Amino acid sequence: QAEDGIRDLRMSRGLGDVYTRQVSTQSTGPKSARANMSLATVVVPTYKEKDNLRPLVERVFKALKSKKLDESTEMIVVDDNSNDGSEALVEKLASEGYNVRIIVRKTERGLSSAVLAGFDDAAATSTALVCMDADLQHPPEKVPALIAALNDGAPFVLGTRYGEGVKVDESWPAHRRALSTGARLLARGLTTLSDPMSGFFGISRRVYVHTTPAVSPSGFKIALELFVKSHCADAVEVPIDFGVRNAGESKLDGQVMLAYVKHLFDLYNYKFKWLPETLVFFAVVFVYFFVL
Repeated sequence: QAEDGIRDLRMSRGLGDVYTRQVSTQSTGPKSARANMSLATVVVPTYKEKDNLRPLVERVFKALKSKKLDESTEMIVVDDNSNDGSEALVEKLASEGYNVRIIVRKTERGLSSAVLAGFDDAAATSTALVCMDADLQHPPEKVPALIAALNDGAPFVLGTRYGEGVKVDESWPAHRRALSTGARLLARGLTTLSDPMSGFFGISRRVYVHTTPAVSPSGFKIALELFVKSHCADAVEVPIDFGVRNAGESKLDGQVMLAYVKHLFDLYNYKFKWLPETLVFFAVVFVYFFVL
């Protein structure tokens, strides 16, 4: 019934074809958590992240086991057809007893749509939906804290690099720190979240189902997209120590930064419908070029 509701919601905003293609892709791994009503699902969008998957899965489930959450949590890897051995590796991890499976998207591409595909699949059985990157910059040991916040009734939870006592890896490049600070300033008119650029977050199924008709699968920062369009008054923030990429290559480039600016423009138009689009455009451009 929950799965039918998600499909109806996506079709109502013209995305029925996206949902149909997603559920028809190849999915492997144990179904035990889904059959027994998994309390939480961790969605990991990937592309060419095979070398990070084993340490990620092992560390996440070790952390979950320490809090007795391992049997009630599953992990879904949503892979954009990497063809790098990720699928075989996830199958092996599943055979070793980890509650992990993979959805390989043959035609769809993009991080945000991958997260939504995973959340749509998980919402049929899970009440807590969590997203994290595969590169181990998001500490797996903090996953139980995000799940616990959702289980305690939080509508939205965010892993933040700017909480009290947080340490950022000293080897994280200075230009990346500057870009992160600038991106936070650009989003200040949309949210009071301390780290709106974070991709380490969670949302309750109730809020997700309510929000998904308005959500764009092409939005650059899916956590910011979901938070703004869910109209949540506040969020629980979990401080995290932010590390450097373990393996693989960063996807950040000039095109990605421009996509973020465009996404902000769309979100400002959504939140402040009474403002002329041209005013929003020039305000965002002014901050981007003259303030940052």
